[in-house]
Amino acid sequence: MLKDQDRIFKNLYGEEEVSLTAALQRGDFDHTKEILSRSPDSIIDEIKVSGLRGRGGAGFSTGMKWSFAPKNSILPVYLVINADESEPGTCKDRDIIRHEPFKIIEGALIAAYAIGAKIGYIYIRGEYYNESVVLEKSIQEAYAKGFLGKNACGSGYDFDLYIHRGAGAYICGEESALLESLEGKKGMPRLKPPFPANVGLYGCPTIINNVETIAVVSTILRRGASWFSSFGRPKNSGTKIFCISGHVNKPCNVEEEMSIPLKELIEKHAGGVRGGWNNLKAVIPGGSSVPMIPKDICAEALMDFDCLREVGTGLGTAAVIVMDQSTDLVKAIARLSYFYMHESCGQCSPCREGTGWMWRMMERFAKGQGVSADIDTLWEVTKQIEGHTICALGDAAAWPIQGLIKHFRFEIEARLQTQ
Repeated sequence: MLKDQDRIFKNLYGEEEVSLTAALQRGDFDHTKEILSRSPDSIIDEIKVSGLRGRGGAGFSTGMKWSFAPKNSILPVYLVINADESEPGTCKDRDIIRHEPFKIIEGALIAAYAIGAKIGYIYIRGEYYNESVVLEKSIQEAYAKGFLGKNACGSGYDFDLYIHRGAGAYICGEESALLESLEGKKGMPRLKPPFPANVGLYGCPTIINNVETIAVVSTILRRGASWFSSFGRPKNSGTKIFCISGHVNKPCNVEEEMSIPLKELIEKHAGGVRGGWNNLKAVIPGGSSVPMIPKDICAEALMDFDCLREVGTGLGTAAVIVMDQSTDLVKAIARLSYFYMHESCGQCSPCREGTGWMWRMMERFAKGQGVSADIDTLWEVTKQIEGHTICALGDAAAWPIQGLIKHFRFEIEARLQTQ
């Protein structure tokens, strides 16, 4: 269990003030000038050694991503922070923005220096209005203190940070669709290559990171890569904010060590499953886009990228959705299928047509209509969508259904047989 002195987010629950004065007392902007006196390459190398992997879902090495930014680019380099948190079950970035905004601002400055960006944008979800107000006020405080703008933190480096409010589209969480939206166009994913690190915002080199990824950077550089990498398993290091919701006694966000057993996470921090562990039916461990796993796998699973991939699911955004025996899993997945159909941008045929088809099939199953062979047909359709679209929304729509069929096919069949 993570000790209090090792928690990066000291005000995750908003128990203290959000002001810059309070943030300075919590250790934000401590020795930032010294960090910025290091070479960009040494900062990138330390982030690589720390093992920090992207906290937005994909889990790509942060230091590796930063190293893709071209050196001595004749074009401007941009830093974009993805705050378009729209994954069902996920609410970690919201609390960071609400209660720890200066960690984002300081992390943005350091990341921008490391990649050579003079301008950064925070693309925030449209529904996060109150959070955008907090963030805007915090940015203005940072400018007034000299932590942003010309000669930021007295380092000799100039960096400006701006907020861009989205219009509430899930697809804009995909980094290239986010860039399209940021440019004032419809949020639709781009074909890759070229990748944003080479051709991103306004055709210029761009590095895109999640809010939580950026927010932990300054603490890693202050306390050292070896400190951060001491938590969790190899290649799954550090601390992580887990969002625990559903049928638990105390739903919560909690910062914990990576690789913590899923059962321990639920029982120690969320008060256990409603009705006890034996009342557990299934858990979606990483937000609605990853496959659910049944109780027997939950008992052994570790909350990290590699273990969850090995058991056929993923860490994703670390949004743990707990479902007890009272849950109608068929209806639950049908509801998620509707969400992905609604949020599809319609650019790719497999996603545009397939998400609607899957939702209609799931609705039929929820009503007990159809025959057993239809389940196999639905499985085949998910495989035709998975991996055949420009972005990962097609995969996100297919995986919850695949998890249901793989582990709970008997529930669908029982529904069909009783009608």
